[in-house]
Amino acid sequence: MLEDSVKKLKSPKASPGPALTKPQVDTAMALLADWVYESCGAVSMAAFSNPKVRSFFHQVGLPPFSPRDLAGPRLDSRFEDVRADSDVRIRDARFFQLASQGWKTTDSIITLAANLPNGTTVFRNSVFSHGGRMPSKYAEDVLWEAIADLCAGGPLHRCVGIVADRFKNKALRDLENRHQWMINLPCQLQAFRNLVKDFARDLPLFPSVTTNCSKLAIFFNSNSPARALLHKYQLQELDHSGLLRSPPLSEPAANFDPIMLQDVMANARPLQSVIHDDDYKVSCHDDSDAQQMAEIIRDMSFWNELEAAVSLVKLVNSMATEMEAERPLVGQCLPLWDELRSKVREWCSKFGVDQDFADKVLDKRFKKNYHPAWSAAYILDPLYLLKDTSGKYLPPFKYLSPEQEKDVDKLITRLVLREEAHIALMELMKWRSEGLDPLYAQAVQVKQLDPMTGKMRIANPQSSRLVWETYMSEFKSLGKVAARLIFLHATSSGFKCNTTMLRWATARGRSRAAMDRAQKMIFIAANAKLERRDFLNEEEKDAEIFFGSGAEDDVLNEAFVDASSVS
Repeated sequence: MLEDSVKKLKSPKASPGPALTKPQVDTAMALLADWVYESCGAVSMAAFSNPKVRSFFHQVGLPPFSPRDLAGPRLDSRFEDVRADSDVRIRDARFFQLASQGWKTTDSIITLAANLPNGTTVFRNSVFSHGGRMPSKYAEDVLWEAIADLCAGGPLHRCVGIVADRFKNKALRDLENRHQWMINLPCQLQAFRNLVKDFARDLPLFPSVTTNCSKLAIFFNSNSPARALLHKYQLQELDHSGLLRSPPLSEPAANFDPIMLQDVMANARPLQSVIHDDDYKVSCHDDSDAQQMAEIIRDMSFWNELEAAVSLVKLVNSMATEMEAERPLVGQCLPLWDELRSKVREWCSKFGVDQDFADKVLDKRFKKNYHPAWSAAYILDPLYLLKDTSGKYLPPFKYLSPEQEKDVDKLITRLVLREEAHIALMELMKWRSEGLDPLYAQAVQVKQLDPMTGKMRIANPQSSRLVWETYMSEFKSLGKVAARLIFLHATSSGFKCNTTMLRWATARGRSRAAMDRAQKMIFIAANAKLERRDFLNEEEKDAEIFFGSGAEDDVLNEAFVDASSVS
């Protein structure tokens, strides 16, 4: 009897929770299920078997349930509801653009979505890839099947085009060449990321900086006395210690790694302190490697070049990050590249880098990604009209090169019927000379403060297209081209699976039923996130919560001051 009493004291029976009505229970369970599905693997279904979780549900008045319920009929029902809603939204749209990402990695989920003219995106399907580089013909087949599915037996002309992060654009080009109404664009987010690799490969300062950073990392990670000294000064200066990022043993030391460069730069003060330590000075007499490391660290030109390299990578990556969040339209491509070109020239001036050399690298990447639709959308979008001395709002032809002007003519004639081509060009001439009524142009270009970001944004992003479809009825041929062009997205960024779901979905040996459940969860999660315009996955949000996004300390400049005072 005593033993039984002790057991009861150790695990007292939970008191029943508040009585809930059946509608309240049903609503709570539906919200719980949605949270699990929309987490897309970040929330473990098995965790609901935990006794503490079961006790919590009992306390709040929810009935016990099996985690298998979440992966069974409840998942099927929720998927059917979301699928029906997405079908209606796609069917009601006059046209759409297919967006596809995931082609860049060899073991991932390829996502397929539809960008609609009203500015929303509807997730459609995911394709699981299982390693190996996919041939261009496979990509072409996947994209075309997705278009046929989205058109649901209707005219294929409803698909205006594709934007994808395909590692080679052959599939996009082949589809566009065979279907003259299509505008197939490479993702500009991927182009900016590739530009970082271009600079690292072609600008002379990167190889020497990368090699020296590799030497420093390998030496301080492998030399016990030097590592101990570095950890000592890391704790003093940075309040934490650890190994420096170093290249994998299987890769050459000169291979570019932006994280390694940032790590060495962040450890500038500790490294400066190490070489002024008496114990390290003694080791330099007997160790030529230690002496070489000291020479690298004392060399101010190394730190200047390192700062320049890290600064350039940060410049391009910051624009790419903003692009991923903003998801610019195709008309913004030319201004974006002009903005990047201007910032790179400022960088060249600041760090004494040959501007012509940097321009050649940038222009080469620009030409690889350029599409005539960039110029045409820039000219046709009322958002970019400029007020001239007479008060008219005219398209910005003066900012196009002669070749880009020809691209506008060629693209417009390609997108209309052959018998309408001369009419479209005449309407383009009228648009060029008369532009848009000032009242409407000003209405389109009205901006307002975004309280979330503190930036000025276009008050009504849909007004550019709506003006063409309603007010400018006299442009019968050109208006149809403009309405189909200016809503196109320039990036394929959207829903991103977290690592858990990615690993689970791409694992070998999964049954067909298991893969079907994964597809349904991805479909529910993707559409929910796209509707909220929530483009971060849970891991990125956790990183923001744990580590924050505060301003970085200018440790490099402080290290320079300390070094100069010591010398």
